[in-house]
Amino acid sequence: MSATSPRILNQADAERLLARVDVRQAMRDMFRELAAGQAVQPPQQLVEFPGGGGDFINYLGVLASQGVYGVKTSPYIVRQPKSLVTAWSLLMSMQTGQPLLLCDAGSLTTARTAATTAVAVEALAKSDASRLAIIGSGPVAQAHLRYVADLRDWQSIRVHSPQLDADKLAAFRAIDTRAESAASVAEAVADADVVLLCTSSGTPVLDPTSLSKPALITSISTNVARAHEVPPASLPGMDVYCDYRATTPAAAGEMRLASEQHGWDATRIRGDLPELLSGAAARPDYQRHAFFRSIGLGLEDVALANALYHLSQHDA
Repeated sequence: MSATSPRILNQADAERLLARVDVRQAMRDMFRELAAGQAVQPPQQLVEFPGGGGDFINYLGVLASQGVYGVKTSPYIVRQPKSLVTAWSLLMSMQTGQPLLLCDAGSLTTARTAATTAVAVEALAKSDASRLAIIGSGPVAQAHLRYVADLRDWQSIRVHSPQLDADKLAAFRAIDTRAESAASVAEAVADADVVLLCTSSGTPVLDPTSLSKPALITSISTNVARAHEVPPASLPGMDVYCDYRATTPAAAGEMRLASEQHGWDATRIRGDLPELLSGAAARPDYQRHAFFRSIGLGLEDVALANALYHLSQHDA
């Protein structure tokens, strides 16, 4: 291998190495470095294909403390019978300007998405939170349970999704035997302290006003344009947090719609993860719901790609 040839990891290689990474700690460390000015997080770059053929999103980031920068590019390719989404990360050296790693980022994206939510739950959920609800049943939802299972003393873990079958429930229970199915969203969120929205829906799957008490609600992104898992009109009535306030409001669907239609604006965000982890933002007091929104940051991808690169170097 020449000095300029990057290591190339396919999905199996990436998953094998990822199993050895403390992903939740990697996300904590990255957000602390962002707070300390040792990292740079530019906005996402969305580029549409001509003729409605799809798009791609570039997730960029500079991790100066590690001497690397990178980009994850994730195309959404419209085709029949089902559209295709892939993701690949390129890691570059800030010292040599040479590529270090090219890896399939599909499993990394799932892991960093769930681990970022877990960092938020750790920081924002009430210390005595005991009832967890998960809306969604795919790999991202399962990863969410994996990363939040030990963060609180959960007395109940309820999962709901129209696609939740016996095999998927078994997958949840393999992660945590406390997981049980719920027949509806209402049943899943009854008396919930924390609600994790882990769907690919472009339209709301939960109305926060339906909850019986103030709770922490977390939401993630999907490829659907202006996707939002809660009604935009609900934002003014909640304490809103996000992964990174400099970039999230311009990309999160419900934030954009709430700004355009419901008089909400980004100055009302109470804190982001760099601020929460550095002690610069106040925790919610739960006089009303707390809402955490993540869009997926390039720095998350760079941090995991860098971890895999060093493991691959060690194994060589």
